Amino acid sequence: MKEKIMQTSIQLFGKKGFTETSVQDIVNEIGVTKGTFYYYFTSKEEVLAMIHYEFISNILNKQEEVLNDEKLDYKEKLDRIIKVLTYEIKNSGQSARIFFREMRHISEKQLERISPKRHQFRKNLESLIKEGIEHGQFQGHVRPDILSYAILGITNWSYFWYDPSGPIKEDELADGYVEFVLKGLLN
Repeated sequence: MKEKIMQTSIQLFGKKGFTETSVQDIVNEIGVTKGTFYYYFTSKEEVLAMIHYEFISNILNKQEEVLNDEKLDYKEKLDRIIKVLTYEIKNSGQSARIFFREMRHISEKQLERISPKRHQFRKNLESLIKEGIEHGQFQGHVRPDILSYAILGITNWSYFWYDPSGPIKEDELADGYVEFVLKGLLN
């Protein structure tokens, strides 16, 4: 039942937004009582925090798998990480939308669990770029911290406009991002 509450909350938060979705909406959708909801969760905000925690844990694990793959060079690792971020918009659906759109509704206490993972994801990306520069695969005039924020900004904002069922397929989107990050706009 806990998972059913989570999945229903994800669908409703994605469709209506966190603030516009009530606990009553969630239980009505499932066909249970509020008591059932409160048996598993202390609040609607706890559900939101859990959605965030599971989403960031999942993509952080995928990122670390890429980073630990010794067969890949720095360019290939960057390519795969950008693809992980892009593919999660399709694969995680509403969870990705909620992750990027609804963070402002999470209390400081709940953020203490989530923020270190978000920070680690960005720091891992920054370290990858820095190591790629040190090993001559990336240009040295780029600041790794700024580039890591830029990559996250480009990929993360896709949740807002990208429609996986539309004319642009996720491979094309991810490849476009990788091409832009690695080569820029200049001839």
